[in-house]
Amino acid sequence: MPKNKSHSGIKKRIKVTGSGKLLRQKAGLRHRLEVKSSEKTRRLSGTTEVSRADAKRVRKLLGR
Repeated sequence: MPKNKSHSGIKKRIKVTGSGKLLRQKAGLRHRLEVKSSEKTRRLSGTTEVSRADAKRVRKLLGR
C-alpha cells in the first residue's frame, strides 16, 4: 500500500506541541481591524487549542 499523505492545508495551520496538543490561530483577525475594538483584537491574538470535537479529524488529516 502507498503511504498516506498529510493534508497540506492543515499542516500549514496547525502546530503539534511536544505533549501532543494541537494549536491553532483564532479566527477573525485578518481584515476589517479598524472596525473591531482593541479589546477584541487582543482577545483574538495568540494561539489556542483545537477543540476536542475537531481534534480527531485534524489528527487524521495530519497523518497522526
